[in-house]
Parts: sequence; C-alpha cells; structure tokens
Amino acid sequence: MGGLTWHWLGRTAYRRVLADQLAARERIWAGADGVVLLCEHPPVITLGRSADRSNVLASPEALAAAGVSVEAIERGGDVTYHGPGQLMIYPIVKLRRGVVDFLESVAGAITDACAALGAPGALWQRDPAGVWKDGAKLAACGIHVARGVSVHGFALDVATPREAWARIRPCGLATPQVSLAALRGASIAVETVAIEVGPRVVTALAAGG
Repeated sequence: MGGLTWHWLGRTAYRRVLADQLAARERIWAGADGVVLLCEHPPVITLGRSADRSNVLASPEALAAAGVSVEAIERGGDVTYHGPGQLMIYPIVKLRRGVVDFLESVAGAITDACAALGAPGALWQRDPAGVWKDGAKLAACGIHVARGVSVHGFALDVATPREAWARIRPCGLATPQVSLAALRGASIAVETVAIEVGPRVVTALAAGG
C-alpha cells in the first residue's frame, strides 16, 4: 500500500462521505491506491445489516426535533450513533490479509494515537468488537468488504455528548461508553485527534494490515 494516503474532511454529511467511500472503492477495483478518510458527521444514527430497530430508543419525533437522521447501510453490526465530537476513520483499502488482521491493525493505530494524546491503556477487543478501556467502549467498528476492498470503519469517541448515546442502545449492548477527553482529563479537538490517527493508520496498513 505504498500509495495509501489520509485526508481530513472536517464536518461532512454522512451520505456525502459514504459516496466518497464508494467512489474510492471503484477506483481501487480499477487499480488505484487506497485512501483513509477522517471526518466528523452531523448527528446521524446508522443501522447495520443486522440492526435491531428496537435499539433506537428515541422516537422518530424526538430524533427529528434533535436534528438526528437515520440511515440504513450495508456495514455489519447493529445500531450506532455518529455526530459532533466523534472522529470517523474510514480506510478504503484492498485487504492484504484477513478482516480480523485488518481491524486489529487499525485498532492498534487508534490505541497508539490515544496513548500519545494522554490516554494510554485502551485495547482492541474482538468480541464485542471495538476499542475498549476498563470495560467501556472508546471506539466502535463496522466494515463491509466487497471484492476484497473495505468501506466504513471505526468511530472514536473524542467528546460525544452523553445525551447522544441515550438515544440508542449502542451495538445492542448495555455497556458504558467513554470518551478520549474523559480519559485524558482535558478537552481536545477532533481535528487534533485526526492528525494523530491518520498517519498511524496509514503506517499500520502499509506494514501489512
């Protein structure tokens, strides 16, 4: 993956970034190099292929009043939330090894970045999949692989408002969430985290992930 690059997109609508991912996938199928897209989204709840809609706890009216959209998508997994205060990490790449190795490589880059930013000790966990710290989820993951190329990715909680999580049962689990800001005991901008995470993901995947 010598040509793999990363890009910070800022706060961008979910459907816009999904279209960018699918366009990048088409280019990779045609022989282009991969790309890692990093961004924030306006508030959105996404439903994976195995999503149980009962895990959306807020009513449609409450979601509409809060400006939260709902999107059914092709990634694996259940229900999750994305929004301001959360870093989205989308590696659109041709997998060189298996899915688990890929997820572990990206998760390792995330945990290394968190440690560098003052929050050591987070670990990848395969089941339930994600990055965890002391029994609380720091980053969720869900991908879709077609013809060997991944789309979707990881969502790292930098400083997601607690009320956002109250609208859903994340991934169908009654487990606590934790933010990077809480772990480090100080606020931090999502863009600052992206600048730390992006190069590490590229390096991890170039090394064999």
